[in-house]
Order: sequence, then structure tokens, then C-alpha cells
Amino acid sequence: MVSPNRSATCNVSTPSCFVLAMLLCATSSASAFTSPMFQEIKTMQRTSPSKTEGVEIELPDFDELFGRIQQVSPLARQVMQNNGQTNEERGFDHVDDSWPSNLKWKNMEKNKRKTVHQIDRIENFQNLGSPILRFRSSLKGPCVGECFASFIMNLEERQKWDPQIEQVREEYPIYDLDTANIAMGFGKFGDCSRLGVGYCQTKANLGITAREQLTLCGIQEFPSSGSTLIWGTEMESWHNHLLPEGDRHTRAKSHLFCTTLTPTGDDTFDVEYVLQLEIGGKMPTWLT
Repeated sequence: MVSPNRSATCNVSTPSCFVLAMLLCATSSASAFTSPMFQEIKTMQRTSPSKTEGVEIELPDFDELFGRIQQVSPLARQVMQNNGQTNEERGFDHVDDSWPSNLKWKNMEKNKRKTVHQIDRIENFQNLGSPILRFRSSLKGPCVGECFASFIMNLEERQKWDPQIEQVREEYPIYDLDTANIAMGFGKFGDCSRLGVGYCQTKANLGITAREQLTLCGIQEFPSSGSTLIWGTEMESWHNHLLPEGDRHTRAKSHLFCTTLTPTGDDTFDVEYVLQLEIGGKMPTWLT
């Protein structure tokens, strides 16, 4: 998934955004989810055509997907619960960190003077061997979600701050966004403005082989509050036919990631980034 270029409004050289992105991408057992997001049995799948003729995209169980996101991201939960309302109580000052009570986050850092002022972590989340991490930042500037997505997902912009990136691109954008919005329940989870299957490959470095990922990614807009949710989840093994031709690399998996942006003033906004990344190969999971 690659966001549309918005060069007129995107300033990816902003120092605070640069530091945040660097920290976002560097990086007690708990289980909260029970239902699968994708279905291996074809008769149970819900698919939608992509813009590539003959290629169908399996849509996830969106209730499950956004339910998971709301459990691990209090800011995303706030944005979705306030969907359609002009609620002025937005941002970290008004989130509820106590729900759900079964998720025991361990605080790794909390310092309001830093760009990324809070980092939390749960080890071996979902018993998948890798931790889930949550980063929080409060930034100055316009809250433009598509620009933030472009800064991470557009190859040209990504290469400015991530020397390890080899490829990142949208392989299969969905043909009709209305299909996605219908499947999501017509505004139940905001307005889907972008949806597609994306491919990412990193370079080999210091004895670590290249990694590749195949993810379903999307952007949800919430016009009433000016908030944006950028999300993604790894595709399953039965989607491997969607991988590009060529040599295969060790598969890394972003079991879940989301970035939520919400305005807190005329020129300020809060950002919460949540990621569970399985590096793959023989890398120790604690290095995630």
C-alpha cells in the first residue's frame, strides 16, 4: 500500500517527523484475539477485485481487525468511538489506558521532553514469540494522515531515512473502494480512502539476509475529527501467489501495525504507533 503523493502538503524533512519514523522502525506473554482475520477455505472467503485483471484480494474480517486495533491502541479506540462526533476531548490526555485489563503493558520509557515520549511493550504477544510495541508522540504541524503514510510507504521518501529499505510498493490496489467500505459497514470504522496489498523488501546487512513482507494495508479517514488511521496486517501463506516474481527472501511478518493521528489543536497532533513484527529466520525474537 503506497499513499498518494501529496508533495504540496508533505514536509518529510521535518526534524520531529524524521526522528519519530526512525524510532518507529527500529525496534509477559499475553493473548487477546481468538477469531481469524482471513479464511483459508475459499468458500468462506470474501474477496474483491484488484486493479490488476484476474487478481482478487481476500478481505479480512474487518470487525476482528479493527477490534484488535482498538484493544492495543487506546488512541485508535478513542478515534473510532468518537467517529461522527465533534468531540474536543482528543489525544493522549483523554485516552483510557486501563482497557482491556488483561493486556499488561510494560512501560519502557516515558519522558515528555522527547519526540517519542512513551514506549510500552508486551512480550510474546499472542504467543507468537515476538513482542508488541506501542510508541507515542505529540507533534507540531498539520495533521495530514496521507503524508504520514507516504513518509513510511513511499519508496522515495522512505529511502531518505531508512538505508535498509530495498523495495516498498503497492502491488495490488483494490479496484473499487466502495466494496471495501460496504464490507466495513459504511463508516463504522471511518471512511476507507486507500486499500491494497503491498510488498516490502529490506537489504541484507551485517550477515542478516534480506527480508520480505506481503501485507494488506489501508487508510481510514475520520472527517468529523480530522483523524486518520493507517493500518496493516500480514497476508497468509495461501496468499503467496501474490508475491512478485523473482527470488524469495526470508519472510518477516507484521502481524499487526497501526498508526493513529488525531489533532489536538490548530497546529498540533498526537500519534500512536503499534507494531508486532516477527523478524523471521534465526534471529532471536527479543531483538525485535
